[in-house]
Amino acid sequence: MLAKLSRVVPALLLGHLAAASAEAQTDYFNTDAGRPIRVEDAYAIERRAIELQLAPLRLERERGGAYRWGVEPEIALGLFARTQIEIGFPMVHAEGPRGTRTTALAGLEMSALYNLNAETRLPALALAADVVMPAGPLGPSTSIPTVKAIATKTFPWARFHVNGQMTFADDDATGGTSGIVPPANAEFSRWMAGVAVDKTLPLRAMLFTVEVVTSEPFEAGAARRLDVAGGSRIQLSPRVAFDAGGGYRLRGDEPGWFLTTGAAVAIGFPWAPRR
Repeated sequence: MLAKLSRVVPALLLGHLAAASAEAQTDYFNTDAGRPIRVEDAYAIERRAIELQLAPLRLERERGGAYRWGVEPEIALGLFARTQIEIGFPMVHAEGPRGTRTTALAGLEMSALYNLNAETRLPALALAADVVMPAGPLGPSTSIPTVKAIATKTFPWARFHVNGQMTFADDDATGGTSGIVPPANAEFSRWMAGVAVDKTLPLRAMLFTVEVVTSEPFEAGAARRLDVAGGSRIQLSPRVAFDAGGGYRLRGDEPGWFLTTGAAVAIGFPWAPRR
């Protein structure tokens, strides 16, 4: 009897884990901020899902020749229906004057997104809140909160997304614990507005997207930014999606190009009941 139980119990546990993983699938058309573009859609990941965003990378080159790259691994949790919680750990590497280089943690980021409604004749709407807390040498000197409103409307030939966000901080808050504005915080803006359009190819499980984003820097006297970008997202398996993109800063004090790439792996809560 004990021998039989020793075979049955592990089999049941493995089956339960497999079922949870099968239910949690990453969707190539569910775009997140920075993957591959900044404008995101109004939908959260599915309930009881865990999505690991593995090494999302952003590489920038300013017109003067300085490079900057950042990696922000994140974990997204579908704790409740239409609700997504994320925790991120941004790491930044920057090249400064006279060949100086810095690589360090640039804060601890926590965010939440709530999808208000599904699309009908009206677009899908969502509200998001984000806070970057002091952590690491390149992190902000105090917590920096942001709120965002998101709208998504689907047509037979494309989807459109509109994002608008406000950040509540002052110049000193973005200065970092050292008192010097670190590269990671240079992208903070008082407000940001963006529009994106994407097209899916369901038979190939691919998405192509482009965006236009404008933002107001915190630094007094800094020129307003205008960025254009595009990218693609592809489903490699039911649980793995890969994305890549790039863009150019048309206006601003630091014009230049940037590239992004990343991957997401979806798993399920092992204790989640079957649907």
